[in-house]
Amino acid sequence: MVLFLIPGLSLSIHGAEKHLQIHQRRSVARHPGSRRQPVVRHSSLPPGRRSIKMEASSSGITNGKTKVFHPEGGVDLQGYQLDMQILPDGSKSDVDFSEILNAIQEMAKDVNILFDELEAVNSPCKDDDSLLHPGNLTSTSDDASRLEAGGETVPEKNKSNGLYFRDGKCRIDYILVYRKSNPQTEKREVFERNIRAEGLQMEKESSLINSDIIFVKLHAPWEVLGRYAEQMNVRMPFRRKIYYLPRRYKFMSRIDKQISRFRRWLPKKPMRLDKETLPDLEENDCYTAPFSQQRIHHFIIHNKDTFFNNATRSRIVHHILQRIKYEEGKNKIGLNRLLTNGSYEAAFPLHEGSYRSKNSIRTHGAENHRHLLYECWASWGVWYKYQPLDLVRRYFGEKIGLYFAWLGWYTGMLFPAAFIGLFVFLYGVITLDHCQVSKEVCQATDIIMCPVCDKYCPFMRLSDSCVYAKVTHLFDNGATVFFAVFMAVWATVFLEFWKRRRAVIAYDWDLIDWEEEEEEIRPQFEAKYSKKERMNPISGKPEPYQAFADKCSRLIVSASGIFFMICVVIAAVFGIVIYRVVTVSTFAAFKWALIRNNSQVATTGTAVCINFCIIMLLNVLYEKVALLLTNLEQPRTESEWENSFTLKMFLFQFVNLNSSTFYIAFFLGRFTGHPGAYLRLINRWRLEECHPSGCLIDLCMQMGIIMVLKQTWNNFMELGYPLIQNWWTRRKVRQERGPERKISFPQWEKDYNLQPMNAYGLFDEYLEMILQFGFTTIFVAAFPLAPLLALLNNIIEIRLDAYKFVTQWRRPLASRAKDIGIWYGILEGIGILSVITNAFVIAITSDFIPRLVYAYKYGPCAGQGEAGQKCMVGYVNASLSVFRISDFENRSEPESDGSEFSGTPLKYCRYRDYRDPPHSLVPYGYTLQFWHVLAARLAFIIVFEHLVFCIKHLISYLIPDLPKDLRDRMRREKYLIQEMMYEAELERLQKERKERKKNGKAHHNEWP
Repeated sequence: MVLFLIPGLSLSIHGAEKHLQIHQRRSVARHPGSRRQPVVRHSSLPPGRRSIKMEASSSGITNGKTKVFHPEGGVDLQGYQLDMQILPDGSKSDVDFSEILNAIQEMAKDVNILFDELEAVNSPCKDDDSLLHPGNLTSTSDDASRLEAGGETVPEKNKSNGLYFRDGKCRIDYILVYRKSNPQTEKREVFERNIRAEGLQMEKESSLINSDIIFVKLHAPWEVLGRYAEQMNVRMPFRRKIYYLPRRYKFMSRIDKQISRFRRWLPKKPMRLDKETLPDLEENDCYTAPFSQQRIHHFIIHNKDTFFNNATRSRIVHHILQRIKYEEGKNKIGLNRLLTNGSYEAAFPLHEGSYRSKNSIRTHGAENHRHLLYECWASWGVWYKYQPLDLVRRYFGEKIGLYFAWLGWYTGMLFPAAFIGLFVFLYGVITLDHCQVSKEVCQATDIIMCPVCDKYCPFMRLSDSCVYAKVTHLFDNGATVFFAVFMAVWATVFLEFWKRRRAVIAYDWDLIDWEEEEEEIRPQFEAKYSKKERMNPISGKPEPYQAFADKCSRLIVSASGIFFMICVVIAAVFGIVIYRVVTVSTFAAFKWALIRNNSQVATTGTAVCINFCIIMLLNVLYEKVALLLTNLEQPRTESEWENSFTLKMFLFQFVNLNSSTFYIAFFLGRFTGHPGAYLRLINRWRLEECHPSGCLIDLCMQMGIIMVLKQTWNNFMELGYPLIQNWWTRRKVRQERGPERKISFPQWEKDYNLQPMNAYGLFDEYLEMILQFGFTTIFVAAFPLAPLLALLNNIIEIRLDAYKFVTQWRRPLASRAKDIGIWYGILEGIGILSVITNAFVIAITSDFIPRLVYAYKYGPCAGQGEAGQKCMVGYVNASLSVFRISDFENRSEPESDGSEFSGTPLKYCRYRDYRDPPHSLVPYGYTLQFWHVLAARLAFIIVFEHLVFCIKHLISYLIPDLPKDLRDRMRREKYLIQEMMYEAELERLQKERKERKKNGKAHHNEWP
C-alpha cells in the first residue's frame, strides 16, 4: 500500500498485497514483515481545510467511486482516474508521481466545494436537532446507505450491538447525557460546536424510555487520536521484547530438573488462569515508546481501528473534552464544570457489550473483554485463581488495576499471617489441659471473689469463671509474644515487598517514566482567588494565588474542626463507659438466671453492638464534616483535595472505630481502686472492673464482634445496595414500557441505568482495607484469629469488587497512577503504631508479664532459671489479694452476706491486685510483687519496641525497592530501544534514498 499525505488531502491506493487478519491469540501467524511506505508532503492546499480520504481500487486503472468522508456525513466524488500498476507480489514498480500530483491539483477545485459544505454543517444551530435521531436501532443513516450503495457492506452486528454509530464503522468512544428540558442550552450548543471543531464526530440519540433524555455519542477519528496521543505522550508498542535467560550453572540445572519431575505428579498450576481463554495483550510483550506521528512507521499497527484500545480512546476523548470551552471567559472550559452546573447529567465510556453470553466461553470464546472479565475474574467459580491484572488494567486503567494488584498482594501476604495466627490458637487448644493457671481457676471452689458492682452483684466462686479462663488461654499463651513480633515484622515485609511488586507492575505497565501532567486548578479555587494572580513556575502562565496568611488561617480552623470531632468520638466512648457501668448492676439484678449469672458478658456484648451502631452513625456525620473542612481549606488542585479529604476521613474513622478498643485494652479495670475505696465517675458510678479471669476476654469480644459486623455491613453496602438500586431501576422501566413488551436496549442506555462509580473514586475501597489492616496488626496480640478473618473476607472482597465493577457500575474512566498514593504512608504509620500497641497489650492487658515474674521470682522454681508449668503452681492465689467485708462502703455493701457458700456470713473475699492484707501495717498498700511486675512491664515495653523496630529497619534496609533482575532488564531495554530507534530510522532513510534513485529524481547528499 502506498500512502500520500498532503495537508488537507490524503490519498490511499491499495495494492494487491496479502493482508492477514490479526487476532489477539498468539497462535495466529503475523504478517511477514511490514513495508515502510514513502511519504510525500505537498502544500498546494490551504492547511486549515479538512482532510479528504479517497480510496482507489488496485486493479490497475480505477473507474470506481472515490469515497470522501467528513465528520458529519459522506460525499462521493466520481470521474477521477489514477493510472497506477501495483504488482500482486508486492514488488516495486515505477510510480509516476507527477501524474498523481496533477490529478490531485485538478481535483482540488472541486474539493473546495466540499469545504463549504463542511463549514455549513459545523455552523451553530439550535441544540443541533439535525444530529438528533429517534431511539431506533434498526434505522440507518444516509451515510450508511450511501456506503452500501457504493458496494461496501456495513456489518449488521456493529449496527445492532449499540457500540457503533449507525454506519456500523465509527465506534462510540464516549457518551454524554442531557435533558432537553434543561435550561443550559446555550452553553451546551457552544460546547458541542467546539467538539466538532476539534475533529470529534458526533451523533445524537433519544432515549427509548424517556424522550426528554438525549444521548450524545462521540467518536474520535484516527487523525484526532494520533494528534492527542502525541500530546499526551501515550506509550504504544513498537517492537516485540527479547527475553534473555540468565546463565544457569549445572548444579542449579540439575535441581530444576528434579523439581520439574516432581511437579509432574502435582496439578498443573491450578491457581493460574487458562491461557487459551485470555487474549494476547501485545503491549505487555512489546517495547513501548511515546506515540509520534512523525515516527509512525516505528510502531506496530495492524489495524488503525484497534491500535488504540477502547480505554485509551475514551481517555483521549475525555482529555479533549476537559479542554473545550463552553462560554467566553478564561475559566469557562471543561466537561467537569458542565457536569457540575447541570448542563449534562452524566458522562461515561461504554462497556464493551454484555457480560453474559448464551454460549460457553470454553467452546465459543469470549464475546468481549467485559464477558471475559466476568468469566475469569468476577465469577465465584474462579475465587481461588489469580487475578488477570493485565486485562483489568486494559479495561479499567492503571489506577483501578493498581488497587486490585495491591488488594491481591495484601490477600496473598495474609496467608502466612493467618496460618501462624491459627497455629497460635491451636497451640492454646492443645495445651489447654496442661495449663496450670486455668486448672487452678477451675479447681478454686473455696476462693470467694468480691462483687464486681455495687449492691446487686453477688459474691461468686472463682471456679465459676472456669470457662472464661480457658478461653483466655486460647489467645493468651506462650506463643502470643512470638506472634506479636512476627506480625510486626510481617507488616514491614508486606510493605517492602509491595514496593518491589509495584516496581514490577510499573515496569510491565509502562509507568516507570510516567509523570502526572500539570493538574488543572479547581473551579472553586479559581472563583475564590481570581482577583489575585501570580506566575506559575512550571507553565509560565498567570494563575489565581492564595495568600500564605489566608492558607494558614484556614488550616488552623480545619485542624480545630478535626480536634473537635475527635473529642466527639471520645465523648461517645465515655457514653459507652457509663452504659457499661450502669447496666452491669441492672443485668446482675435481672430475673433471667442466664443473664444474671453472666452479667459482665451480657454487658460487654450489648455495649459492643451499641458501639457499632454509634460508629456507623458517626461515619455519616464524619463524611459531611470532612467535606466541609476540606472545602474550607480551598485546596488548589483535585489531587490536593483528594489527599486532604482522605487524611481527614481516615483519622475520623480510625479514631471512631478503635477508640472503644483502646479503652478496653488499656483503661478497663486499671483505675478502679480497690474494695472499700473505689474510684467513681462524678462521685456516683463505680468504674467497671475486669472479669476475674482477666481483661483480655473483653478485648477479644470487642475485636471479634466489631470486625465481623463491620465486614458484613461493608460487603452488603458494596454489593447489595447497587443490586437493589439497579433492580428498582429495571422494575420502573418494565412498569413504564409494560410487562408484555420486550425491548432490547442499546448499550448506552443499559450503561446509563447502571450506578455511577463513587464520587470519591476508590476511596471507600481503600479505606475499608486500610481499617482492616489496622485491625489485623494493631491488636493482633489479643486476637490472633484476626488475620484469618481478614483473609476470608478479602477472598470474598476481591470477587465482590470485581462483580461490582463489571456488572453493577458504569465503566469508569481509565486513568493512570504510579502507586496507591497517600495510602502507602498511612500503612507505614499503622505499622509503627502496631508495634507500640502490641507491646502495651502484651505487657499491660495480658497476664504474660505477671506470670513470668512469678515463675522466676516467687514460684516454686524461683532462682532456678525455669518457667515451665510446674513453676506456676500457686500463681492464682498469689495474684489475688484479701479484703475484709466489714470494710465495704455503705453504698457498695452487697445485699447478700455470702452465707449461701458456707452457711455462715463471709468475713473475707478476694480481688485481683497486689495489695497487702487488711491486718498489715499499711492496709491495702501495694506489695513488693506489684513493683516488680510494674518494672518488668516497663522493661518489656522498651525492649520489645527497640528490638522490633531494629528488625523492621534492618529488613527495610536489606530488601531493595527494585529487584536486581528488573533493574538489569530496565537498563537493557533502554539500550535496546535506542538501538532499535536508530536502526529503524536508518532503514527508513536508506529506503527513501533507493526509491529516489530508482525514480530518477535528483537528491541531495544526505547522511547516510
